[in-house]
Amino acid sequence: MSERLPTGWTVAPLGDLARIYSGGTPSRGVPAYWGGGIPWVTTAEIDAGFVASAREKITEAGLKASAARIAPPGTLLLAMYGQGKTRGKVALLQIPAAMNQACAAIEVGKKLDGRYLLFYLASRYEEIRSMSNAGSQENLSGDLVRRIPIAYPSIHVQREIAALLGDADDLTVKLEQLIAKKEAIKQGVMQQLLTGEHRLAGWDHSRLSDLIDGLEAGVSVRSSELTSNGVAVLKTSAVSNGRFDPTEAKPVLSMDIGRVRCNPVAGSLIISRMNTPALVGEVAYVERNYENLYLPDRLWLARARRSGHMRVNMRWLGYYLSSGPGSRAVRDLATGTSGSMKNIPKERLLALTIPTPPSCEQDRIAEVVCDVEHEIDLLCRQLSKARDVKQGMTQRLIGRTRLSLKESVA
Repeated sequence: MSERLPTGWTVAPLGDLARIYSGGTPSRGVPAYWGGGIPWVTTAEIDAGFVASAREKITEAGLKASAARIAPPGTLLLAMYGQGKTRGKVALLQIPAAMNQACAAIEVGKKLDGRYLLFYLASRYEEIRSMSNAGSQENLSGDLVRRIPIAYPSIHVQREIAALLGDADDLTVKLEQLIAKKEAIKQGVMQQLLTGEHRLAGWDHSRLSDLIDGLEAGVSVRSSELTSNGVAVLKTSAVSNGRFDPTEAKPVLSMDIGRVRCNPVAGSLIISRMNTPALVGEVAYVERNYENLYLPDRLWLARARRSGHMRVNMRWLGYYLSSGPGSRAVRDLATGTSGSMKNIPKERLLALTIPTPPSCEQDRIAEVVCDVEHEIDLLCRQLSKARDVKQGMTQRLIGRTRLSLKESVA
């Protein structure tokens, strides 16, 4: 049962408020059906947003020879099935387009605003996914989509709600674009400062063992999300895209606390020695000490060499090893016959030759790249806050009505 609706709100099955149909796929074996001028959308292109283009196009012949049909702009597309988390996602068409049979096209009537319905269905993503038919592949169906209960106020209020949530969406999109732009700037800066040919020609070369004081690994310990004793072990995902995320960790079981070793310490690097082919060799700089956090056996800790003629800036070293050429050089050291897991031998990594600028130049490079990273971090915090604000707004404006979708389709 649902809670009492706010004054002026109504609830009805989606099928009573909109025209719902699915698309089709022309035969892949007939080239004449493909490469025409009609955009053809698949569920892979549906998300909580808008569809303004399609990766593939079909011809008029392909349209006529299949169940595909052209939906007008303003039609809502809901993914009935697909890979991963696709099922249940929604998007609003901004162009006339056909779609495949996994898409439910929803043309709203006079009682619904299309953007309001977009936000409404997106806010109930998990509930809609739970409606799926049982089977080897959980799917939605046209009948299930028609039976989704929709709570809605007057069309005027719907448009006001859609405008407010749309403004919140616009802010997150702008922040995402700024972050992407800053990330591109960072990559350009790293390319120029860390690997520029005009610089490499004047730099010395060092073995990694000349720059760091060895490689120390943690140990494999048992862990569980169900325990909480203040001691945690990092997941391999704690090192990704050149960044260290200390929250990617699991609590250690009490009986294994005595076995843990190797804390992340300020000024060190963490290196993923064993991981998937795409992630093995990931490197990240550690900003501060973490007393109750420990490395697993698949991660190495590297500290600056404490003796020798050269002072190394570990932040610079981390940036180099995470740059294009540096990252490729590290990953090329990985061995293993498994297609899903690779391992970097310690002696091969320590023998890696690295173009090494003077210490003062290392400091300048690290400072420039670090400044860009701080700008990205600030934007990421703003984005996280903007998303929280939108979620709160959605809860206040739409989430006041608790409709049991499972009961509605029983």
